[in-house]
Amino acid sequence: MSFLSCAEMLTYAHEHSCTLAQAVLRSDLAESRLTEEASRAQMRRLWQVMQQTSRDYDPSRRSRSGLVGGDAAKVEQAAAQGRLLGGAYLSAVTAEALKTAECNACMKRIVAAPTAGSCGVLPAVLLPLAQEGQASDEAICDALYVAAGFGQVIAARATLAGAEGGCQAEVGAASAMAAAALCYLKGGTAAACAAAAAMALGNLLGLVCDPVAGLVEVPCVKRNVVGAVNAVACANMALAGIDSSIPCDEVIDAMGRVGRQLSPDLRETGASGLAATPTGRAIARRLAAEAGGV
Repeated sequence: MSFLSCAEMLTYAHEHSCTLAQAVLRSDLAESRLTEEASRAQMRRLWQVMQQTSRDYDPSRRSRSGLVGGDAAKVEQAAAQGRLLGGAYLSAVTAEALKTAECNACMKRIVAAPTAGSCGVLPAVLLPLAQEGQASDEAICDALYVAAGFGQVIAARATLAGAEGGCQAEVGAASAMAAAALCYLKGGTAAACAAAAAMALGNLLGLVCDPVAGLVEVPCVKRNVVGAVNAVACANMALAGIDSSIPCDEVIDAMGRVGRQLSPDLRETGASGLAATPTGRAIARRLAAEAGGV
């Protein structure tokens, strides 16, 4: 019983008088044939890995290309010095998004949520709440079920692959999942969660996938920050009672169409966008030369 639409997911929760997290959990149990205990144990393990990735972050580590590493520590230092805008939570979200995405670039363990290239978005919005004691592990795991529900619908109706749909399918989907999770965690209704997801995905519609030198580093790591901050803004709007003018399913369908319309050069080939800038090409040539000299 996998939900093929957000509307179906919300209708199930309403008709069965259950929460959105319970609706997704029941769908998972029907699909996976796991017991509820086993399913929840798996979700707890994923959350534990997200937490461990943050704890294991080493600001001295650099990716093999040398393009990525140490930026999360810079954000934390600037925040500690009171030099940043947006308050403690937004600074922490920025740092956590960078941490996880940097760890991915440095070949450390992450949770692909929903992809490795967008792995920093979802944990970034949740980790600061857990670290400050504002959300229990159980509540966060329920929010992760909600995120998974929206991610599954996006996968079913469109795509989660940058090579197929551009970065809107990776960071955009992750942002939608994170917005819904945050909204749920803060007591938002099922409809509000769907509105948050719709606004988050709609805001990133058309985002291209243009990795410099074909690596999931530039601009990928910093786009995780954009996805996380976008999720926070959209969750806040939904919690304030602002609705998405376009239903979530229609936004997802639009994303799928836009992905198919994108030039192949803008779908993870590294042939256009930032990858095709003079500096992007120079980086690619340098890395190719270094690899050839090994």
